[in-house]
Amino acid sequence: QVQLVESGGGLVQAGGSLRLSCAASGTIFSINGMGYYRQGPGKQRELVARFTSGGRPNYADSVKGRFTISRDNAKNTVYLQMNNLKPEDTAVYYCNAKITVRDSRLVEYDFWGQGTQVTVSS
Repeated sequence: QVQLVESGGGLVQAGGSLRLSCAASGTIFSINGMGYYRQGPGKQRELVARFTSGGRPNYADSVKGRFTISRDNAKNTVYLQMNNLKPEDTAVYYCNAKITVRDSRLVEYDFWGQGTQVTVSS
């Protein structure tokens, strides 16, 4: 019914930049929040940046001033521009969206992308 497709990621040296994108498709009635989480080696999954249901961006303190989340509502897509990357940003980055599915029930579900690896070398 609904899927999130991620692109971007890769290997970059410290101080470099990468851009991630995540596109939602399928039977979507509404998107009520969308953004990125990450999970580093041996760590729990944590919020990186997301748009709330009210449309405001929230950032983890560790990425403020370096990462910028943006969106294209017409394409149901969010983008994460990551600048001045640090080795501690190395993680699998997961797109997440709270989506109300377009069916007779109009229930909101939590959807996750497949994850994309970001590796920052020192």
